[in-house]
Amino acid sequence: PAASIEACFSDADTPSDDAEWRTIVPATTLQGNAHHYVEVVDPRPYTHLRVNLYPDGGLARLRVYGQPQRDWSRLPHGELVDLAATENGGYLVAANNQHFGAAAQMLMPGRGANMGDGWETRRRREPGNDWAIIALARPGIIRRVEVDTAFFKGNYPDRCSLQAAQVAGGTDDSLVTQAMFWAELLGEQKLSMDSVHTFDQLASLGPVTHVRFNIF
Repeated sequence: PAASIEACFSDADTPSDDAEWRTIVPATTLQGNAHHYVEVVDPRPYTHLRVNLYPDGGLARLRVYGQPQRDWSRLPHGELVDLAATENGGYLVAANNQHFGAAAQMLMPGRGANMGDGWETRRRREPGNDWAIIALARPGIIRRVEVDTAFFKGNYPDRCSLQAAQVAGGTDDSLVTQAMFWAELLGEQKLSMDSVHTFDQLASLGPVTHVRFNIF
């Protein structure tokens, strides 16, 4: 047995009959009771997939890994948008500690469902602070920052700060050292338990592509 995958871009929930489908995974031989990983080299955004089985058979799971992309041309002029949100294309570059909770969960939509739905580090007993570096969905001027400590009551950070920079080139790994020296966007701010904190008194840094979120 084999399978192939086609993709198209459509504004409709169900693509029309004349939708342009492109093959992103050519017919690939499948083995029983096995995982199959296929790299896709195609920079174009898609909204729908079509899986073809040859001649028939069953698939237990289909997982598609990629970077979300938003159609920014449809954003009303002047409307603020969450540039760090995963659903808009923001993503976690690195974090120094994710002992109890993945830092990428901070970027998910809505408020956390519980403590396990956020970023939580182990208790720090050495000098320094914990941090997470985030690549923004696109370059932008940051007007407001929201820090939500939902469900964190006895273990919320005492303070936070934010650094930012416009980065051109390099790799995600190379940013870890660079980020230590980025300009300060938001100085240290006191945090409270189980609360939404909003900060709009920010440094004027112009358009930035990445931020480093520090907790103390």
